[in-house]
Amino acid sequence: MFDKFNNDDRGQVGIGTLIVFIAMVLVAAIAAGVLVNTAGFLQATAEDAGEESVNKVTNRVEVLSTHGVVGTEQDIDNITMTVRLAAGSSSVDMNETSIKYLSAGNVTTLTNTTNLDGNGDPISSENTFALNEVTDDDGSFGVLNSMNDRYEVEVNTSAIEGSNDANLGGGLTTGEQVTFEITSRTGGTTQVILTMPQQLAGKEPGDPVEL
Repeated sequence: MFDKFNNDDRGQVGIGTLIVFIAMVLVAAIAAGVLVNTAGFLQATAEDAGEESVNKVTNRVEVLSTHGVVGTEQDIDNITMTVRLAAGSSSVDMNETSIKYLSAGNVTTLTNTTNLDGNGDPISSENTFALNEVTDDDGSFGVLNSMNDRYEVEVNTSAIEGSNDANLGGGLTTGEQVTFEITSRTGGTTQVILTMPQQLAGKEPGDPVEL
């Protein structure tokens, strides 16, 4: 009624069973290695994507003030924006920053200029903007790496609008609107929408006006 066991009994495993067992172990090890490598790749990709997304949101500038300069045709021939780092942003190199200019008659992308006038000041044109230092803690021209750094971005609206034959030689007229999209190298964007004064009576060419 009861099974009897003998300690002298031995089990035997055939060579085929052993080969199958070893193969299963190898397959499991390879599969585990593939899973680990895939998980590491996905983690690295997710970290890179997350960092790029954060940079696009945080690495940008803030426009503190804007003003225009009256032209000879009672229009706005030049616009100047004072910029600094936005809150939470790491350094932004204005030398590698682009500005999209959009008005009723023109759309163009502006990059920083290296052309200088006789006084050594940068000259803006129909496809460039000029950069003027206001304050810079470490003297790294064009690089905003401190909340104390300030730069003026100068856009020659007369040159841009004058490139359109329909408005040859003129800047932005009274009541006209212009949009600037300032985009850093990492993709952070700041949008500024400005409306020209409704009238410029009493203003002389060269006079500044708040926008």
